[in-house]
Amino acid sequence: MKRVISLMVATALALTGLVSVPAHAQSRSDQSDARKEMQAGNQLSLRQIEARVLPQMRDAEYLGPAYDSTARAYRLKFIKNGRVTFVDVDARTGRIINRSR
Repeated sequence: MKRVISLMVATALALTGLVSVPAHAQSRSDQSDARKEMQAGNQLSLRQIEARVLPQMRDAEYLGPAYDSTARAYRLKFIKNGRVTFVDVDARTGRIINRSR
């Protein structure tokens, strides 16, 4: 089930142009890049980003994040009343850069 959900998220990201590499390759290298950038102090941790965004989406269920090392952005996925919403967040500043359905 997790694999199906991961594939669906990866497909949605690819269709929106946020990712440009295959999902199976993207997840490991991007996750590693995110960790390195956070440890170097170049960007916020996922927990810090979630702490900023989740309160703004309190009526929706949080489905999880994806990280794009090229854009240095997190895409947080939410669902409410059967509608999926993606919130793209600049990992360096924590600023929301896009919200799409």
